[in-house]
Amino acid sequence: MFAVDRARKISTLVITCVGFFMVLLDASIVNVALPTIQRDLHAGLTDLQWVVDSYTLPFAVLLLTAGTLGDRFGRKRFFLIGLAVFTLGSALCGFAPTLGWLTAGRVLQGVGGAFLSPGSLSVLASAFPEPRERAQAIGIWSGISGIGLAAGPLVGGLLIQVSSWPAIFFVNLPIGLIVLALGWMVLLESSNPYARRIDIPGQLFIIAALTTLTYALIEGSSLSWTSPVILLSLGLSVLFFILFLIVEAREQEPLLPLSLFKSFVFSTANAAAVIVGFAMLGTVFFVAQYFQGIQGLSALNSGLRTLPTTMGIFIAAPLAGWLTARFGPRLPVTIGALLAGSGLLLLTQIEPATPYAMIWWKFAMFGLGLGLMLSPLTAAVLAATPPTRAGLASSMINTSRQIGNVLGIALLGALVAGQFTRNIEQNLVRAGVLPSVANTAARELASAGTQSASQGRLPVGITLSPQLLHALIARAFTDAIHIAFTISGVALLCTAVFALFFLARVSRADVLAKEKETLPQDAMAAVVLE
Repeated sequence: MFAVDRARKISTLVITCVGFFMVLLDASIVNVALPTIQRDLHAGLTDLQWVVDSYTLPFAVLLLTAGTLGDRFGRKRFFLIGLAVFTLGSALCGFAPTLGWLTAGRVLQGVGGAFLSPGSLSVLASAFPEPRERAQAIGIWSGISGIGLAAGPLVGGLLIQVSSWPAIFFVNLPIGLIVLALGWMVLLESSNPYARRIDIPGQLFIIAALTTLTYALIEGSSLSWTSPVILLSLGLSVLFFILFLIVEAREQEPLLPLSLFKSFVFSTANAAAVIVGFAMLGTVFFVAQYFQGIQGLSALNSGLRTLPTTMGIFIAAPLAGWLTARFGPRLPVTIGALLAGSGLLLLTQIEPATPYAMIWWKFAMFGLGLGLMLSPLTAAVLAATPPTRAGLASSMINTSRQIGNVLGIALLGALVAGQFTRNIEQNLVRAGVLPSVANTAARELASAGTQSASQGRLPVGITLSPQLLHALIARAFTDAIHIAFTISGVALLCTAVFALFFLARVSRADVLAKEKETLPQDAMAAVVLE
């Protein structure tokens, strides 16, 4: 009997980890393919930002509702539904003939990922009820899923090397179908009979708030930050967010119970998760363009150069699980944020021709730091949340990380794009180009991104040699991405300070005692096996 139970636990761990690995892999694997997609589908820099955020945005805004649906109607059921939708979206992306179809497929992937993700952690938590064993399982789950996000450039580069960019989506089809079949046969169903109702107004307002904010951030650099459309989008985003908070405060069963944020541990862990997502995906996005567009490397070689980050996460994740089980989340999160933040700040020293020997160990620091943070943050949120809200807790920590991903691409992308344009214009003027010509040429070159540097194409009115133009654009882009590394690095260092003071160990007895004050006694058996 014990052997059968152990085998089912291991199988559950493998199935949930592989499913979530695919979801997070697709959040970053596309980055290494962006130059190829840009060339084949004639996309601009803003289009590339949408290719990334059309996946992460629906992922972020639907996670909380998906977690509630899983709690209410079956976590296994919605894990499998999400997996099926994600696999279907992957097929649409692979066969996409235009940028519009690719974006639609990415949206479908994001919707599937939103349903799959909370289900994977909730199913895993039900399979490992013992606290220490659960912490170790979550450590493995978080580490493998974190590797999925960091390994995207390497896997994507390899697939592009042997085929082309559609291969990064087609690879999900056989894996998705196999995991779907195994999950149907192996996973046990669990649910919460006291799960909340679906908060439709809250869901609509948060979708509207994040969508308008993302639109404003991505399109602001191209349409002008003072344009009526951008100002209206920013204003609507604030309005929708305020309405969301009002609805959540008054709703009897809100999408996001604001009372959970009274816990310093819950609030700090989710804020840290936002920063982790912000720094992780934003870094991968720019590093891939730096290696391919500026240093002229292939997609595969670009992916190989991010391997230290992947290995850092792989090495640190199991250690993080052990440290969390023994000492609580504060120690690994604080050390991890210091390491990751320092690594990013050191990356501000890179130049267009910086040797890889001077870069790889900084990527390793970044990866080790992230690996130390991922599972402790998840464990902290689960520990600070009553077990009857396990689905909500897993959804919230993933939502926080995905919101960070969305903002990392949108906000850092906008800042880098704006600085990139200004840097090109200044470099052209220094090279003797008339200011009026330099302004127009800079916008055209910046819109094309780093592809303009690798191709050395000449806009109208520019008589510089292709070699000199390449050098000017390479310098402009490298200086611009220093902004992204600086902002992300400082944010992580601030996270270390907050974690040190507010991410204390949570007493499970206290959490259960608070739950008894608000729920019927029968609700303490909320996680039931069907």
